[in-house]
Amino acid sequence: MWENKQEIKEYDYSILEKKICSIIDKVQKYMTYYDRDYIKKEIFKAYNYAKEAHKNQKRLSGDPYIIHPVEATLYLMKLKPDIFTIQACLLHDVIEDTPKTAEDIEKDFWETVAFLCEWMEKLSKVRYSWEDRTIGSLRKMFIAMAEDLRVVFIKLADRLHNMRTLKFHPNQEKRERIALETLNIYAPIADRLGLYEFKNALEEECFKILEPEDYEKIKNELAELKPSMESFLKNAESEIEKLLKEWWIKNYEVDFRVKSVYSIYKKMQKKWLDSIKTLYDLFGIRVIVEDETTCYRVLWMIHKNWTPLPKRFKDYIALPKLNWYKSLHTTVIWLLKDFRKQPTEIQIKTYEMKEYSDIWVAAHFEYKERWSKVAQDINWVKELKELTESMENNEFENSLKIDVFKDRIFVFTPKWELINLPASSTPIDFAYYVHSDLWDHISIAKINWVVRTLDKELHNWDIIEIITDKNKKPNPFRLSFIKTAKARHRIKSFLKKENKELYRDRWKEILNKYLEKSWLPILDKDLSVLKRLDGREYNMEERWQILEQIGNFSTTASSVFKRILKSTPSLWDKLEWESSSMFKKILNTFKFSNDSKKENKKIIKDDKKEDKKQKIVIWWEDELPYRLWNCIKSKIPKQIVAHINNKWVITIHRRDCETLKEVNKDRLLSAYLDWTQWDFLEVSIVFTVLNRKWILKEISDILYVMDINIEEINFKKLSKNKWDISFILNIPDYDYLIIDRMIDRMKNNLKSNLLWVKVKHLNEK
Repeated sequence: MWENKQEIKEYDYSILEKKICSIIDKVQKYMTYYDRDYIKKEIFKAYNYAKEAHKNQKRLSGDPYIIHPVEATLYLMKLKPDIFTIQACLLHDVIEDTPKTAEDIEKDFWETVAFLCEWMEKLSKVRYSWEDRTIGSLRKMFIAMAEDLRVVFIKLADRLHNMRTLKFHPNQEKRERIALETLNIYAPIADRLGLYEFKNALEEECFKILEPEDYEKIKNELAELKPSMESFLKNAESEIEKLLKEWWIKNYEVDFRVKSVYSIYKKMQKKWLDSIKTLYDLFGIRVIVEDETTCYRVLWMIHKNWTPLPKRFKDYIALPKLNWYKSLHTTVIWLLKDFRKQPTEIQIKTYEMKEYSDIWVAAHFEYKERWSKVAQDINWVKELKELTESMENNEFENSLKIDVFKDRIFVFTPKWELINLPASSTPIDFAYYVHSDLWDHISIAKINWVVRTLDKELHNWDIIEIITDKNKKPNPFRLSFIKTAKARHRIKSFLKKENKELYRDRWKEILNKYLEKSWLPILDKDLSVLKRLDGREYNMEERWQILEQIGNFSTTASSVFKRILKSTPSLWDKLEWESSSMFKKILNTFKFSNDSKKENKKIIKDDKKEDKKQKIVIWWEDELPYRLWNCIKSKIPKQIVAHINNKWVITIHRRDCETLKEVNKDRLLSAYLDWTQWDFLEVSIVFTVLNRKWILKEISDILYVMDINIEEINFKKLSKNKWDISFILNIPDYDYLIIDRMIDRMKNNLKSNLLWVKVKHLNEK
């Protein structure tokens, strides 16, 4: 990365050779069954190959290029990689930056090494912009992860060294783009794989570039606190060790961890804090013992001697995190009464748990003789590959934002089986996770034995029961509230298949009307009339796609009719009414030209233009079939809304349509014209509430969860126990229905404390 072919000044390569020797020493410690000479031979072989390949190349820092793969490999050693991965890391830029190919590497090394290098060359093209080409590159990354996680290990080490040398890049804008890309793609992947050291290091380097002033401020405050922090930890360590010795605990370690700089920044932002001195979980103490039984003994002793903080205890041994992180977490007060009054977090884990927490997914590798094998229980990666290969680009993008990088919750089946889902999942998401075919017929959901709506958000430790009805089928409305990509993909696949079968006769009927009016043959079972259009032959699936476009209004029957007439001149020879006035009228209407190619191009161009005009997105889905209602005449207005009738047919209306006054408001869906600029609505909403603790927080939390932007807040005291809390909210025009959903949620959460709600749209047209 950032290399330039120029003559390299004299460089002392003995420095690099010493680093290679340190890599060899580290490998020998965890690969004791290898002969040192073999390890040395294989690693130096890769180093010398890369050194020769990158000869006369240098980085923007002015250093020889070979320094980069060597430094990246040193970072990689934290994960205890096998020989293949070390060789591939040393060679990872050879295919991209030199004339060498994967075939060349395979000749001199193993096939696995060439495979890893080839994937690294593919992943070098990943960029963060959420464009189609970006999504395609991300697909490659996740498929590579499922194929062989070692690709990602190398990529993270490569990215970490690039971030630490990014200061040498002269372009500030590009530095920020690379930092943003790292923060939004690579750091979350490291987090999800349990590689927290990589995650924290990547986030800190990004933070330096994106928010330099805040970074320096926090670093300076940490430096100021360092003496008092070290003094406290020394005394706390002494107190805990004394306690362990009293209870005859042997073979233990006591150390501490300090919250990462970026984590501190996020916590301060969330709590609106100005100084890190107000954070009580700035650092924590770790107690490491031999086995799980001792972990619980130590926990009991700590709680017996110091006061535990309610709701701050977490048992990740009985219920591990998604990445199988295990530990006991508790927060106590009065650890050192005369020194620090704030609570202190204590983590208790075994030595094995500590190793897994440091390099979780890498710890799943088993080394046997010369081969490494990945454990088969990494289900998240397998599911990711399945979804990656089956989803469209827009679905894949949404799954990244929801499934891959989001917090997780644990819920139970009625048989007490543990299921892990993204936070804010619904019973529908749960159902499709458990059994996608059966739950296509979901009817009722019970949460903790109480019947709830299907869009109810699930929380940790909820018990979910699904009741099915074979007559029930998925409907488009569910797409508006489900969270997981798997549920979304299954529902859309079901609807797409069923809609095609249901609507195919209607699609044929629309085009047949045009054909009948012109006395032309109607569509047969093979759709022969559509076989040859626009100068090429269409297969059966493509013919049905043309009819589907007519059915969902993405193109018009008249434009397809024109294409049929222009592409099939032989139809005219079979007709007996060439001289009729109708024939002349049709000829005048379609204005045929002798230059059929020119006319064909014009028709296709018109189709695309019309397609662009007519495309409507319903609930952020642009593939749902719909019909325009009578209230929409020639031009579709900006302010529209979708309605699902009892037969689950979607119709598009003007928002002031008289028909909507009589329909069930729960069946309205947000809709907007694609390719149009979104307007924003300012909404004034006043809640009349009983004055009690936390009432404002509960209201604000609902607005936060629903992603509604608050412009202004005001208070007015009506009586001793009654207040008006007024908000000015800013929402996208197309999502104006969110106000009704928000009010329903307020009524449900606040119950009798909410007395009255008044809503006014300030700038609605």
